[in-house]
Amino acid sequence: MSGTRLAVLVSGGGTTLQNLIDRIADGRLDAEVALVVASRENTGGTRRAAAHDIPCVVVPWPGAAHAAQFSAEITRAVDAADAELVIMGGFLRLWDFPAHWDDRVLNIHPALLPAFGGQGMYGRHVHEAVIASGAKISGCTVHFASREYDKGPIVVQRAVAVHDEDTPDTLAARVFAEECEAYPEAIALFGADRLRIDGGRVRILPAPA
Repeated sequence: MSGTRLAVLVSGGGTTLQNLIDRIADGRLDAEVALVVASRENTGGTRRAAAHDIPCVVVPWPGAAHAAQFSAEITRAVDAADAELVIMGGFLRLWDFPAHWDDRVLNIHPALLPAFGGQGMYGRHVHEAVIASGAKISGCTVHFASREYDKGPIVVQRAVAVHDEDTPDTLAARVFAEECEAYPEAIALFGADRLRIDGGRVRILPAPA
């Protein structure tokens, strides 16, 4: 294995995790999934990690009163794995990461931020809101995570049309197809040291000659 060492945080089915595993396996992404951290046991994400012999740590959500302990356990796990970059792969809890992880945590959101983001806006809820709004364009956003839901400098966005006949499921399928391209692209840019944050904006440096 080679490339950027990733820790992937999951809460559900692990489809984003599987996409990264597949891209790494076929050589399209120069990275290694060194660790999976799950907020729930016995999910698609934990089963995918086991199927591919990837170390997996389960850190159950203990409730808001113990949120600091939850974040500290995640930090210990990703630090111990010597991860270089943390990938939020459908992780539904807020990780209050310490300063040494600033600008080294990526999240993906199934809409074009800053629209349709924030606490409670995930999965089907996002696509329902997009359709209800009458928006003609949706898509996905990869951004550096902050300590607020769906905030942080935007790295990559990909757009899809919203059709009059769309349901949340049909829109979700088209958006996810773009997520499968956008996330590996952002990870590759990070691994190539081509991302610079300047005044809250991400600038992508030219590829070396």
